[in-house]
Amino acid sequence: MSTLYLIEQGAKLKKESKKIVIEKEGKILLELPDFKLEKIFIFGNIQISTQAMKFLLNSGIDTSFFNINGKFIGKLMPVESKNIFLRIAQFEKYKSDEFKINISKKFIEGKIRNARTYLLKFQRNHPEVDFSQSIENLSDNLDELKRKNSIGSVLGLEGRASAIYFECFGKMILKNFEFDKRIPRPPRDPINSLLSFGYSILTSEIFSVLSASGLDPYLGFLHSVEYGRPALALDLIEEFRQPIIDRLVIEMINKEIIKVDAFKEEKGQVLLKEESIRAFLDQYERRIRTIQNTEEGEKNYREIINIQIRKLSKTIQEDKEYTPFEIK
Repeated sequence: MSTLYLIEQGAKLKKESKKIVIEKEGKILLELPDFKLEKIFIFGNIQISTQAMKFLLNSGIDTSFFNINGKFIGKLMPVESKNIFLRIAQFEKYKSDEFKINISKKFIEGKIRNARTYLLKFQRNHPEVDFSQSIENLSDNLDELKRKNSIGSVLGLEGRASAIYFECFGKMILKNFEFDKRIPRPPRDPINSLLSFGYSILTSEIFSVLSASGLDPYLGFLHSVEYGRPALALDLIEEFRQPIIDRLVIEMINKEIIKVDAFKEEKGQVLLKEESIRAFLDQYERRIRTIQNTEEGEKNYREIINIQIRKLSKTIQEDKEYTPFEIK
């Protein structure tokens, strides 16, 4: 099955016979058999015909919309999952402070463990860097996390752990880029721009799986509920930031797949140029399909996200303990 990324501004997506066709100014840019299509990511000004829209909805093909700078706008979605009992259970669990604290600690445990593992692996392969004190501090954070008894204290500890991790993250960059600290919005430098772009795409993928499962992506346990904020998707992304996006950004910079001239400044933000978005998306697709050894066997990251959401559903409905994903 194929994932289609559309960034050619002014292009049009059409349905013809048994094919999906992408054209621009009367010229066909791409033809793809409709049965091979699994996901579509659409960036910027691209049109979709009514016939194509009906086909995507009827076929359940996940279609996400972003502005040209990678900000997630929304999704083309078929009728919502019929699993009303799961959503009822989710809303009931949201009322339980004990449940919210316990599951939030699991999300952050996964995030800190994966941050620590990534630093260990990088240090092993680059003996010129020394992250030993930061790794020890993250281990202390994990011990401290067990004693936290409020969402506020969990978030406070997560903030301290992230600061420790991102101080090391800047030292992983071996090429002509500078990174001081994580600033999500607006991105003021190329590294923050790449991280924000990647997190936005990954959040949309998690959002889709949550919706398909029957969970409400807007009702989270760790992140506060706000109008239009996909809080549960933001909860679940925590354990996937390092293995998918952070590692991807470091590899693209250090292997010079993305260089300093790949960016532009616009309204006080540093953003990827359109041609560089293509390079990022190619590498993102490669990364999201990377195989990992799990308890369920060899799975790629898209499959692992599905597994984790099924685990979360069982935790909500059956009170089974949630175990966050950990990189090995």
